[in-house]
Amino acid sequence: MFILVDDQERENEGDLVISAQMATPDAINFMATHGRGLICLALTRNRIEELNLTLMSQSNTSRHETAFTTS
Repeated sequence: MFILVDDQERENEGDLVISAQMATPDAINFMATHGRGLICLALTRNRIEELNLTLMSQSNTSRHETAFTTS
């Protein structure tokens, strides 16, 4: 697990990142306890369709247009 820091001109934050094969229950618990934010997963469009996930917002006007889905 590592901290990925983005640009000051974007969100100016750090994200805890871990590869899927290393995402144990203990690692997820650490992220939830110490990161105290959303736990996100990158998915392909095909996988999103297979899981029948819908976008949280059909009209995304957020600054960075992050495509969150319902779960």
